[in-house]
Amino acid sequence: MKYSKPTFYLGLIVIGMTTFCTPKPAETSEDPIVNSAPILPSWNESAQRDAIVQFVEKTTQSGSADFVPENERIAVFDNDGTLWGEQPMYFQLFYAIDFIKKNADSHPEWANVASIQAILKDDLQGALAGGEKALAELVMASHAGMTEDEFNNSIKTWLESTTHPETGKAYNKMIYQPMVELLEYLRANGYKTFIVSGGGIDFIRVWAEEAYGIPPYQVVGSSLKAKYEEKDGKLQVVKLPELNHFDDKEGKPVGIHQNIGMRPTIAVGNSDGDYQMIDYTTNSQGPRLGIYIHHTDSVREYAYDRDSHIGQFAKGLDDADKKGWIVVDMANDWKTIYPD
Repeated sequence: MKYSKPTFYLGLIVIGMTTFCTPKPAETSEDPIVNSAPILPSWNESAQRDAIVQFVEKTTQSGSADFVPENERIAVFDNDGTLWGEQPMYFQLFYAIDFIKKNADSHPEWANVASIQAILKDDLQGALAGGEKALAELVMASHAGMTEDEFNNSIKTWLESTTHPETGKAYNKMIYQPMVELLEYLRANGYKTFIVSGGGIDFIRVWAEEAYGIPPYQVVGSSLKAKYEEKDGKLQVVKLPELNHFDDKEGKPVGIHQNIGMRPTIAVGNSDGDYQMIDYTTNSQGPRLGIYIHHTDSVREYAYDRDSHIGQFAKGLDDADKKGWIVVDMANDWKTIYPD
């Protein structure tokens, strides 16, 4: 089937640097060394890379005017389009569609749900024509009613058996190698790394630790309400068909406040859905860093920004310079995209 692009963010599925300094030219041609290994080896030498390294160095070196105590070093990352791919549509929507198709025969109650019937006819555009209500119906069908163990097993099975329709890669192999290296570099320098995503918190928690080294308790995302009840003779947490928190745009600072309890030092995103998170981070006292990942590589990945239906990047692109945020150009700043 051919998938079209949704026209709104899939946050319902779960359904910048104010002290940024102009980077100084590198004094030598050799990479800085941490634990005898080059820093960010999948990054090309560039002003963007140097600015990130210089920020980490000045916030972690004792005696620096911009030193940040280790217990305050918080770095938050969007997931879709920042840590892994998001085209031609959010990967969690691929999961929802596959789940519906595989389980339709055992759910006769879906016969009267227009969005689900459209999916069963391979009509994604028709399925999403109903807007957020239609998307919510798809999400509820593929998420609600399952226990935490059932949902986790469903995601694991899907990741092991399904590949991206255009790259042929497993979805959890379409993570960005330069970003994995950035996560590791930050943790090596005392930063705690969190995911703050519009995608589903339970969906991401299943595989994030293996992919990124980020444990489940450091994932913030959109969520459904749940209840604790007896099911199949066992007391379990069961997902309910009701939105608990929408962790996109204005919801991201709220999610950070409620789940992390500290304003981050570093925030990284790729779209206008991350604007408020980056602004919240950098619009504060002390050294702060905002980073945007700009999808410019149509050969190795996808090129999109202002007019994209997925990961639209317009306001952030317009405001990055005046707010001192770094914009990483994927085509020019990254040696590779996916892990080998």
